[in-house]
Amino acid sequence: MSFSNKLLNWYHIHKRELPWRETTDPYYIWLSEVILQQTRVQQGLPYYERFVEAFPTVKDLALAPQEDVLKLWQGLGYYSRARNLHKAAQQVVASGEFPDNFKDLLELKGVGEYTAAAIASFAFNEAVAVVDGNVYRVLSRIYGIATPINESAGIKEFKKLANQLLDPKNAATHNQAIMELGALQCVPKNPNCNICPFQTDCVAFNDSRIDELPVKSKKTKVKNLFHHYIVLDTPDHKTVMQQRPQSGIWAGLFEFPYLESNGPILLDELLQLDGMRELMELRFRESGITTTSLPITIYNPEPIIHKLSHRKIHAYFWVLQLDYHVEEAISIQDAFQKPLPILIHRFMSSYWNSYL
Repeated sequence: MSFSNKLLNWYHIHKRELPWRETTDPYYIWLSEVILQQTRVQQGLPYYERFVEAFPTVKDLALAPQEDVLKLWQGLGYYSRARNLHKAAQQVVASGEFPDNFKDLLELKGVGEYTAAAIASFAFNEAVAVVDGNVYRVLSRIYGIATPINESAGIKEFKKLANQLLDPKNAATHNQAIMELGALQCVPKNPNCNICPFQTDCVAFNDSRIDELPVKSKKTKVKNLFHHYIVLDTPDHKTVMQQRPQSGIWAGLFEFPYLESNGPILLDELLQLDGMRELMELRFRESGITTTSLPITIYNPEPIIHKLSHRKIHAYFWVLQLDYHVEEAISIQDAFQKPLPILIHRFMSSYWNSYL
């Protein structure tokens, strides 16, 4: 029995019923793939459903304000994907139709080879292999391939093999099946190899190398960042937020004004940080408050930790409780409606939990 036939037999028995598998609409397929790139199905499904409800067509997504898109995306991370999703939807609407092939799909903002292959095969049954983390794991184990999957040589090798194994007449089902095999059967840790249809052919199983494959080259060293957020709390239950630039980490999201340090600090050290005096003078130049008379306290001596791919943010929140109004402040309720980095939302949910 061929690789594809064995794979499809397994898939027809074990596949999950998922909403994006019940359609060939490229918009819904594209939406699901972008959401699920770094998210498990269980966590991603509610986001998919909310996006479909808010933006039932690609035109609805294209016409939506970016802030609305980012707010719906909140909690998924990698916010550049949400911005690219929005821009790509505008490209589709401007062109008049959704691209119907792998090559043209690559022209959309933020659509790489994996996503283009998924849309092309699932929506249009184009014979192009999808290679994601699940596929890397399945192929590396079955064929005993130790080439690192995060290096160019490995990417080319696995892509070539995946296309050789692809059933061109059933590209959509084949691609769904091999991804599902990796998600349900050939899982990263402790797979149940005794019920795997490829057990007798699997090099990793027969050579006791399951835990060794796939291979990844060493990751970039994680950099620690120390952010000190200045949180205003006014008598009329308002605060001040600022929008991040449209590039870089959390582009376009809202947060409290903040300063950075090289590590944990005390209050008197916070007041001496570069930029603190300028920040205070900008916010309170009419109040008479100086950096030596600030009614400021740290919310919790233990920071909120937020991990990114190559950065670990230690977030400290210094609360400035004022007894007067601030013109530029917004209500706590309005602040919650802004698209926020998840660590900012976590703090706000704890400190202002009565406003949720």
